[in-house]
Amino acid sequence: MLRRAKQVLRIEAEAIEGLCKHLSKDFEKAVDLLARCKGRVVVTGMGKGGIIGQKISATISSLGTPSLWLHSAEASHGDLGRITRDDTVIVLSNSGETQEVKDLLPQIKRIGAKIIAITGNIRSTLAKYSDAVLDTSVKKEACSLGLAPTSSTTAMLAMGDALSVCVVEKKGFKKDDFAFLHPGGSLGKRLLLTVEDIMRKGRANCKVGVDTSVKDTLLSITAARAGAAAVVDKRGRLLGIFTDGDLRRHIEDDKGLLDKKVKGVMTKHPTVINSKKLAYEALRLLREKKIDELPVVDDQNRPVGMLDVQDLLKAGLV
Repeated sequence: MLRRAKQVLRIEAEAIEGLCKHLSKDFEKAVDLLARCKGRVVVTGMGKGGIIGQKISATISSLGTPSLWLHSAEASHGDLGRITRDDTVIVLSNSGETQEVKDLLPQIKRIGAKIIAITGNIRSTLAKYSDAVLDTSVKKEACSLGLAPTSSTTAMLAMGDALSVCVVEKKGFKKDDFAFLHPGGSLGKRLLLTVEDIMRKGRANCKVGVDTSVKDTLLSITAARAGAAAVVDKRGRLLGIFTDGDLRRHIEDDKGLLDKKVKGVMTKHPTVINSKKLAYEALRLLREKKIDELPVVDDQNRPVGMLDVQDLLKAGLV
């Protein structure tokens, strides 16, 4: 079985490799049609090719080009109304002679939409109706019977990926654009989520003056349910931070610690971050400096928030 599995993978890999020889000016034309499309990219097909079409449509949409999937059979029963003259239609059919697809082609032409064919038969009815033809013909299917769509659908999928990637580059789609369309993904969070979005603020942002006692500072930290306190001067500017680490470092050697002023035991000149920075940058600082608390400051170095490593965990950045 392992030998047979390797054989299947090699056959499909060869099918993809063979696509390079099939690329022509029609591929460039297809990219241009999609990049200039004023409407949506409608993807349609039947059977296994149709399922591949759904993935292609999803990929195109995720990369900034509005797209929808249209079942070829349902199109002939009312769903044809989803296509407009401003759309570009990608039609998948290995034979290019699938009846439901053939029935659809004249109607698309009447509407005025452009057609891109992804097919294994460049002399088919589908190819003749199309404005650009992408040849995905393969030497053989990986199926031992030579019948089940395997190599052919793999070739279609790879061609769809190549088409989608080239359209992205032609349109100048950037990482920020991708992040905007994927706010729930890790990349989206890295590129969109700011420190201000997740920092602790208001009552949860513990701040004390330099002359506050260590005891009162601890009470303030407890009341705020925080892990540290920002220590500020009379103008509200950050001078230091007091954490549980500072407490541990001094408590054994100083029995009168609780009555001392916090300015004497705080960490001076702590690492800080501006509230407008990306949250992922805060994560990098925490890891780099090996700290758990990060004061968030404004342009006047006033602490407007506190960022704890737990906040980054909750936000899904860790």
